[in-house]
Amino acid sequence: MGAPQRQIRLGVSAIGMGYHIAAWRHPDASAGGNMELGHFVRAIHAAERGLFDMFFLADGVGIRMYDEPPGALSRSSKNVQFEPLTLLSALAMVTSRIGLIATASTTWNEPYHIARKFASLDHISGGRAGWNVVTSVTAQEARNFGREAPPDYDSRYDRAAEFVEVVRGLWDTWEDDAFVRDKASGINFDPAKLHVLNHQGKHFTVAGPLNVARTPQGAPVLVQAGASDPGRELAAATADVVYAAAQRLEDAQAYYADVKRRMAKYGRQRESLKIMPGLMAIPGRTRQEAHDRYEILQELIHPVVGLAAIAGSLGDLSAFPLDGKVPEPTNPRMLSRAKILLDMARRDNLSIRQLYLAIAGGNGHRTIIGTPADIADAMEEWFTQGAADGFNILPPWLPGGLEEVVDQVVPELQRRGLYRTAYEGHTLRDLLGADPAPNRYAQRRSAAE
Repeated sequence: MGAPQRQIRLGVSAIGMGYHIAAWRHPDASAGGNMELGHFVRAIHAAERGLFDMFFLADGVGIRMYDEPPGALSRSSKNVQFEPLTLLSALAMVTSRIGLIATASTTWNEPYHIARKFASLDHISGGRAGWNVVTSVTAQEARNFGREAPPDYDSRYDRAAEFVEVVRGLWDTWEDDAFVRDKASGINFDPAKLHVLNHQGKHFTVAGPLNVARTPQGAPVLVQAGASDPGRELAAATADVVYAAAQRLEDAQAYYADVKRRMAKYGRQRESLKIMPGLMAIPGRTRQEAHDRYEILQELIHPVVGLAAIAGSLGDLSAFPLDGKVPEPTNPRMLSRAKILLDMARRDNLSIRQLYLAIAGGNGHRTIIGTPADIADAMEEWFTQGAADGFNILPPWLPGGLEEVVDQVVPELQRRGLYRTAYEGHTLRDLLGADPAPNRYAQRRSAAE
């Protein structure tokens, strides 16, 4: 028998009401769904029915939207959301196979907290937990932790690298068979298989041990989203999944090749890391129907909200004519995203209004509007041409926008043999084909014997 055919991986980014900036105003949406458990239950049930690898929750420790121009925040639904680990713990109880990915910042957390919380979620879910490793960039978040601004770029990534190292060390506290729990002898665990980290580094001093047992996966899956050079290096060294952003095939190919190339120096196989660009897919039985579905949301965008959608990357542009040229940003908050937006504006000669309309759905990610075959064609091209291992689906609104992809696009991918027809394995590592996570201390003992 030959090697199994490589297949597309799918995740869904289930942020709030959906990715379109007017999602909460969709006529079929529950306007307050971002604070309704049932809203997320319906969404994750659709994703699991569609055999998705993972359900992904973006997050920030504060309101992440700037009120720029003034009045934008009051017209947006991006103001309240569940704490993701709490929400995923609830969703673990109503699902059985799909991976559960939560975002947690290395800037405003401590390694012990993160190690403990994600290990707990991995146990609760039976081995389906994943951590999306991010650094925090907004002043709103910094002010919730006694700072006026986040640390500088290099400091954030330096801290993040050590943070991940500490968390992985804590996850190795207990060997897989440490707990014997022998009632007759009274021995609960084998003390030789408990390991105290005693980490002392530039940013952290963490003794350990972790007070959560070795998890079903050995360690939760690590997801990373950085497009910067330090972000790519961190992904190549530690990530199991990369959530990428690209509009053009050649850009996606260059990113894919660069990150995969970096893996060799860390002794990693290219196949063990899945690169999954964000993709907004709006299907319809005809292309016109698909465009009509999207226009429902486009027509609900207030200009102030449109300007706010690009202010997070390019700054407040309300002083410039809406139908004029997009100016060079003077102090961009997110360097990689600012470049994507500015490149798009220059390449397509977009005005400010046209730019915010262009990114209203996918926030700078690629958007495909068309028939299921059109969307499958686009996905297949990137998958087969060295640009992606799969895609993180960005529904324009939830849960309906996701249900349309599951019901229309997934069957087309399956018909082409590009997508699974049943789940394989039970842990998220099984589904992704990610590296196993052996305990470092058990490995040393085995090597010494």
